[in-house]
Amino acid sequence: MVGVSNAVDLSVKLIQCRSVTPINDGAIDLLCRELSESGFECVRVDRNGICNLFARWGNKNHDKTFGFNGHTDVVPAGEISSWIEDPFGGVVKDGWLYGRGAADMKTAVAAFVSAAIDIVKAKNIDGSIVITLTGDEEAEATDGTVAILDWMKKNKESMAVCLVGEPTCPKIMGDMIKIGRRGSVSALIKIKGVQGHVAYPARALNPLPLAAELVTLLTQNKLDKGTEYFDASTLAVTSIETGNTAGNVIPGECRIMVNIRFNDIHTSKSLMDWLKAEAKKIEDKSGAQIEVTFKVSGESFITVPGVLSDLVAASVKKITGVTAELSTSGGTSDARFIREYCPVVEFGLVGATLHQVNERVEVKHIDQLKSVYKEILLNYFK
Repeated sequence: MVGVSNAVDLSVKLIQCRSVTPINDGAIDLLCRELSESGFECVRVDRNGICNLFARWGNKNHDKTFGFNGHTDVVPAGEISSWIEDPFGGVVKDGWLYGRGAADMKTAVAAFVSAAIDIVKAKNIDGSIVITLTGDEEAEATDGTVAILDWMKKNKESMAVCLVGEPTCPKIMGDMIKIGRRGSVSALIKIKGVQGHVAYPARALNPLPLAAELVTLLTQNKLDKGTEYFDASTLAVTSIETGNTAGNVIPGECRIMVNIRFNDIHTSKSLMDWLKAEAKKIEDKSGAQIEVTFKVSGESFITVPGVLSDLVAASVKKITGVTAELSTSGGTSDARFIREYCPVVEFGLVGATLHQVNERVEVKHIDQLKSVYKEILLNYFK
């Protein structure tokens, strides 16, 4: 065994697995061995080449079942030469652990696994612990946590509550707990005009002025002013392009990419209907053909502050001395899938360097996180 009482050692071993989605490179196998040798019943729930793990300690029918969700996959390292240390070396230097996944979120996985093993070895809890680990969070997220939840439903496994180990803290250890997330919908808008020579604009239909008009319509609309738990929804235009490289040609098509991050005032359907209606205004006026396609990454959700968030916040305060802010900021996470099954909150390390070159976390924070997770478990099973 790696030395499960030492979350830092386990973090190093996980970082040394080059588990860039969808490759897992032994990360799930390593955790499966650690948990199995400590009395957890482990089941591989792989789907479509993605490695996933379900692990349970205790009676599956127990009312008090605490769940944890994490991922072992990471984004690519990027420009290797820009790293101070090998991104897959798991190097500890000057009090920092360097490597891809150090913040997001191999350290949180290691911290919870080692905390849970310490707890069950002490044999002083009445209940069950479920750990769900996936290799498909950073990419499409279709065969990771979703696959595990599908398997759990089929096999009548459940969690009463769940904690996700995302790096929630923006500045200092313990300063934020996520109790929900905004929804996300992306749109690809294709405006089809008529290509032509710039000297004869009457023979063409230029889609670029129409794109500018549509972008103005979309960006000038304030979707809302925010709600009790959410900031205002936002719309961002992320790309406008034609693929045209000729200065004397009016392009025949323009493509616009848009992303909307939305709160609980909206649904993805209401926003898609609105965007299509705005596009239809331009289409009807210009005679151009406009096609809009969408991708929904998730709906907004909230776990209303209460027993679960209070439990996590009290544990964070006791170990770190910091009063955590309850927030719904940031991007999406796999909590968006779990919220369909049970109350879910997120807490992990400082995420200042996630996905960056020289991703790193303070070593002392890994041990602190393990202590927070142990405190959460002990208080939950009191």
